[in-house]
Amino acid sequence: MKPIIGITPDFNAGDRKEWGGCEPTYFLRARYIRAIEELGGIPLVLPLVADRAARRRLLQQLDGLLLTGSGPDLPPSLYGERQRYPFRIVSDRRASFELDLVHLAERADIPLLGICGGMQAMNVACGGTLFQDIASQVTKPLQHRQRTYATNLSHSVTVAPGSLLRRIVRSVSMQVNSSHHQSVKAVASSLIASAVAPDGIVEAIESPVRRFFLGIQWHPEFLFEQHPLHRRLFKAFLREACRRAS
Repeated sequence: MKPIIGITPDFNAGDRKEWGGCEPTYFLRARYIRAIEELGGIPLVLPLVADRAARRRLLQQLDGLLLTGSGPDLPPSLYGERQRYPFRIVSDRRASFELDLVHLAERADIPLLGICGGMQAMNVACGGTLFQDIASQVTKPLQHRQRTYATNLSHSVTVAPGSLLRRIVRSVSMQVNSSHHQSVKAVASSLIASAVAPDGIVEAIESPVRRFFLGIQWHPEFLFEQHPLHRRLFKAFLREACRRAS
């Protein structure tokens, strides 16, 4: 039985020139859907419903949840800070929906994979904090916004022994792409850091007690076709979702 994977879209509330302009618009880059479909799942793009009972009902129909990346940032007020830098902020509708779904998925032990901004949402939902801008707040950071296309690898990460991520990739380190200016600062107390870049930036987080509750800072949806380690991430996620489905 193919598992049904709910995928969160981005949302233009009508205040941006691109992606629908003045008309509120959902959008999702097809690479996320392609990764899930080609590796054996049924992708389902989720509406950002506001009613909590409706969110629970949606989640009950899913075998796994994929939180995608986002251009805009989470409001720093969600982790107890004021906004220090003039970057765009994600819509309230998307932030509310995703953070609530993290809580609901964790409680129900539904397999969850967070990618880039999705990983950051997981950490904030669980009580962690973020660097609002790596280049401004970290001493001698790597270039985390690579200047080449995202199908290219950018830097290495070290994978923590004993972690879910280590069991999946079966390697002490791996090469990743990089397209973010924010990152995890304080890891939420219920989570652990399972991968770190050479400059100390946390590149993966996970729950040590849930079946599959993993956030990664890079974008494997660009890499899974050419790089086996990144393909394993999606396959492991879908395998856990299959177990839930059956």
